[in-house]
Amino acid sequence: MKKSLLARNNDLANTQRQLEILSNGIFKDELPTFANKIKESNQFPLRPKKLEILQINLGYMCNQVCAHCHVDAGPDRKEIMTKETMLQCLDVIKKTGAHTLDLTGGAPEMNPNFRWFVEEAAKAGIKDFIVRSNLTIIRANKKYYDLPQFFKKHNVHVVSSMPHWTRGKTDKQRGNGVFDKSIKALQMLNDVGYGVEGTQLKLDLVYNPSGAFLPGDQQALENDFKKALKEDFNITFNHLFAITNLPISRFLDYLIASENYEDYMYALVEAYNPMAVENVMCTNTISVSWDGWLYDCDFNQMLNLKVNSKIKHISEYQEEILQDRNIIINQHCYGCTAGAGSSCQGVVA
Repeated sequence: MKKSLLARNNDLANTQRQLEILSNGIFKDELPTFANKIKESNQFPLRPKKLEILQINLGYMCNQVCAHCHVDAGPDRKEIMTKETMLQCLDVIKKTGAHTLDLTGGAPEMNPNFRWFVEEAAKAGIKDFIVRSNLTIIRANKKYYDLPQFFKKHNVHVVSSMPHWTRGKTDKQRGNGVFDKSIKALQMLNDVGYGVEGTQLKLDLVYNPSGAFLPGDQQALENDFKKALKEDFNITFNHLFAITNLPISRFLDYLIASENYEDYMYALVEAYNPMAVENVMCTNTISVSWDGWLYDCDFNQMLNLKVNSKIKHISEYQEEILQDRNIIINQHCYGCTAGAGSSCQGVVA
């Protein structure tokens, strides 16, 4: 796979370079800092609320190489959560106040201990179990064909990426053949009851813009997706989440290479909405990296911005201490507070 312009996201020197671009870049004397912006509405420092979601990244390995991926995931990524770290996570799951476990990647299903971990976490009593699937993993290899049945058995809430209801726009963002595999995977999920009225099996889709612009109205997009997928492929799903692309990793590379970085940052700042700050995901979520380090969100994880606490690793987890911290912010946070806001659960305002 071709290396990104700013090199690998897990390379400390290049991660630092990304931070420098975000913090200083070409806007040093022009754009207001995110910290000053939230000070204007008396929301600084940003502090956590009650912990509701434990988001665990099971590894950066993925069967796709998507242009906008903030994780810089791909088939050649070797970072995978070990069983030892999973056991540490399970210890935390049993005692945390969080009611939702959110498994992400890369493609989390590619972790060799994925199914074991899901089964053990289910025994621990998690109420809402989310797996963020790229859909095509279900069709990538015969060993994944039964994932819909596995998800159903454990009442997993499946959140799946789907750039568009047309083949051209989907394949342009995610690679040739992705659309057809995604449609087949959605039909397989429908066949076992996911996204079907009258069942409790939740299937939500995620939309990310394909270029240097903000997503449109989430409800309008959901209506368009539902109409097109039903008419063309008889596919149904529950909800669509519209997520703003944050200027980090591959998307930052793209913005710089296409000379859209300046305009995109201005667009984010101009669309800043103080109401969205109230419910950004970092206020009710802890993000755990594949190697067990703790972050305010998975975007900070990609920038190696660990939590501002003496508790920094899952092995030393103490929720009451973690809750007493200031959330680490930077210019990329404008992406979560633009317009109706953005989080892993879609709009927030």
